[in-house]
Amino acid sequence: MSIGHYENFPVASLLLPPALRVPIAVIYRFARSADDFADEGDLPNTERLRQLDAYRVELSRIARGEPPGSPLFADLARIVRAHQIPLQLLHDLLDAFSQDVVKNRYANFAEVLDYCRRSANPVGRLLLHLFGASSPENLRDSDAVCTGLQLVNFWQDVALDYAKDRIYLPQDEMARFGVGEAHLTDRRRDAAWRSLLGFQAERARAMLESGAPLGSRLPGRIGLEIRTTVQGGLRILDKLAAAEFDMFLRRPTLKWFDWPLLLLRAL
Repeated sequence: MSIGHYENFPVASLLLPPALRVPIAVIYRFARSADDFADEGDLPNTERLRQLDAYRVELSRIARGEPPGSPLFADLARIVRAHQIPLQLLHDLLDAFSQDVVKNRYANFAEVLDYCRRSANPVGRLLLHLFGASSPENLRDSDAVCTGLQLVNFWQDVALDYAKDRIYLPQDEMARFGVGEAHLTDRRRDAAWRSLLGFQAERARAMLESGAPLGSRLPGRIGLEIRTTVQGGLRILDKLAAAEFDMFLRRPTLKWFDWPLLLLRAL
């Protein structure tokens, strides 16, 4: 999948065209640092939101054509101008990070999807704008892949998120499957838990597979990067299922020996 704090963002992968590695790395720096405001350290929520608001001010400066106030935003401004990046996509990411500061439960899957629309889908859309391939069909499939990857990350990180008092599992679906917060507190992996997580995993798999044609539609290294990323998400789902969704004991990750298999499948 990807590395670092902002898990669904491919970080200047060697599979990508060299000319795009620097722009992607700059956008990643923006996303990772903003995500850290929401997640890292012991700052009060008011300070986390203030830092995110400062990023919004910098984006507004770019929109007005004013000189940015930091090297990061100077680099970002150059990329926005060169590739006609819609600033709303960057604002969407900031909105999602701000939501992480103030919201820690999701009533239903529609709320989860709305979060993914702002936390994950902008990533793929930004990449398509860099590639010059932001057709409606590509944007649709990219959204499916990015939402699918975000869901994979949620189910991979159930235990880590709960340690931060966050639950992305839809509350109504937890109730329908007979799962309560005690399952997370007690790390209870009973039949109800396995059924709920199996349902969530299959939904994520369906989204990844529905967007997978994007990787065949785009040429060369770009298409290979997307196909490999999709295969990475599917591989994590396979590992979750093999562990019977006991991500409490061991968080499933991609190891060095997984990559030849992912590349083979992508090719």
